[in-house]
Amino acid sequence: MKTLNHYIIYGTLITSAVNAQAAKTLAATIQNINTMNTEKLNNPIVKQAIDALQSGDKQAWFSLFTNDAQLFDDGNKMDFKTFFEKALGHERFTSIDKVEQNGLHLYGKFHSDQWGDFKTYFNFTIGAGNKISKLEIGQAG
Repeated sequence: MKTLNHYIIYGTLITSAVNAQAAKTLAATIQNINTMNTEKLNNPIVKQAIDALQSGDKQAWFSLFTNDAQLFDDGNKMDFKTFFEKALGHERFTSIDKVEQNGLHLYGKFHSDQWGDFKTYFNFTIGAGNKISKLEIGQAG
């Protein structure tokens, strides 16, 4: 019986250690999302879009786009609304490394809960009414 109690104690300790590590990993991920440096974003509309993406705020995200916004993922036309209904809250930049074209083209490291970590680009086109009319995204080399 003494051996069984030891196994129970050891199992409890191991489970606690694993849970503590998972909590630290989650906390680090949340910290990264909340503190990612967005100072390079010099276009206010793009900055609002990235802030909404980072926080998974669907209402803020969709409000920045035209009703007929186009999305191209690695050159393939996608359904904008369907794509981002699934992606928001599960995909985010982990760093923004380069900004070009007056703040409309972003390059950086990205995390997707489904696809993992990779380098990406986001190219925004702003149309009438200062709304985003087109977004091109994809893996960067």
